[in-house]
Amino acid sequence: MSTFTFAPASRETAKARIALQGPGGSGKTKTALRLAESLAAGGTIGVVDTERGSALKYAPVPGRPDLGGHEFVHLPMAFCSPENLIAAVRAAEEARLAVLMVDSWSHFWAGKGGLLARVDQESKKPGHFGGSYTAWAPVNELEQDMLDALLGFPGHVIVTMRTKNDYEMEGKKVTKVGVKTVQREGAEYEVDVVIDMVAGTGTVTKTRYEPLADITVHHPGEELAEIILEQLGQGVDPVAVIVDAATAADLTLDAVLQLSADAARRNLRQANVLHPGTAEPITLDSLLRERLGDVVSHLLADDFMTYDRAIELHRRADSGGWLGVERLVPETSEMTTLGDLIKARGTALRTAPQKAPEGSSPSTGNATAAPSNDGQAAAAGGEAVTAPQSRKIFATLAELGFDNSDRERRLRAISLIVGRQIPTQNDLTFGEASVVIETLADFTGEGAADRFRDHLNTLLEAARESVSV
Repeated sequence: MSTFTFAPASRETAKARIALQGPGGSGKTKTALRLAESLAAGGTIGVVDTERGSALKYAPVPGRPDLGGHEFVHLPMAFCSPENLIAAVRAAEEARLAVLMVDSWSHFWAGKGGLLARVDQESKKPGHFGGSYTAWAPVNELEQDMLDALLGFPGHVIVTMRTKNDYEMEGKKVTKVGVKTVQREGAEYEVDVVIDMVAGTGTVTKTRYEPLADITVHHPGEELAEIILEQLGQGVDPVAVIVDAATAADLTLDAVLQLSADAARRNLRQANVLHPGTAEPITLDSLLRERLGDVVSHLLADDFMTYDRAIELHRRADSGGWLGVERLVPETSEMTTLGDLIKARGTALRTAPQKAPEGSSPSTGNATAAPSNDGQAAAAGGEAVTAPQSRKIFATLAELGFDNSDRERRLRAISLIVGRQIPTQNDLTFGEASVVIETLADFTGEGAADRFRDHLNTLLEAARESVSV
């Protein structure tokens, strides 16, 4: 049965994705900076400059405000590889830039280190067959990574693209058929607005916003940016939607984890919001982590929390990567982690190990002789060991020098760890298996096998003393 569902569509607020294309000297860089100033609304503009520093011609001259200029931070880039653009976008995110401008995007297609150069490089690798056609496969993946990074930037994005004359040849006759953008064919579909520049005049040739369709503006700037901003603002704010859902009183663990995944997927984690309780500035990621802590703390305090549930919660936190999320402990005013909170609660809930039957210690008796006892298993508590847990135990014991074909020795070690006779590994409960895995995980690195053997001997002595008492 399909798990896909359709929901009513609603338009969301968005950030600008604008491309300016035209021949050299058509005013692409100047227009991009004029648009960026209005879009930034006082925020910082960053320019990735592949044009040998040409954008610096539009920067202010210190002490000469009369000469004008545009305020921006500058990143020159001579080697235009996809990896370098991805790294530049990450740097722009960390710097919290309001507008990221790439001048020009064409160099990441046809420049030094660009995609065309990478195809040529791939096709010349030893053992490569099929020429440039088959060399496109890894390059296409790189291009997609680059697009994902650029279009996923949380602020506005403006790119410039060069155009050149395009010709068509019929027989011996060459005919000019227009202009061609220096970028992969169809690149204009990656953005929301395309403006063709000719001698300082811009014409919108592609847009998803009706009020912008086919308009022509001489020296585009503030007025065009205002129209774009107005269209971008028509809709619901996706950040506000996530904040509202995160502050719901009945927020569940699945819900808050889904909200975190949505924020990450849409590159909204670093969006600035006001804390719903204190009205202090905070990032969306910090708010979601706080709410995750609230939900987990509520679960741990629930009367229905059991040791096995705590183990499962710890496993889920480990696989989900949120064991290390910090949490303030109100009683001590100290910071801890969700992993430590779950572990402490699980330790408090853990059933005391059952004493081995009199006259038969877990180490000296025949570990395979005694049949499983339903009452004994029930006393150990919980659901049965899972296949992944069992495989993990086998693999870790092998790393510690155990020959898993020596069944009796393996079961003897497991019995010592859990504190009761284990006739077969399948007799373990989920909680006991988790204890075994956690115990084995403590023995890593050089000398791990010897330290584990010493640990088993200590458990053996304790078991013998328990029986003698």
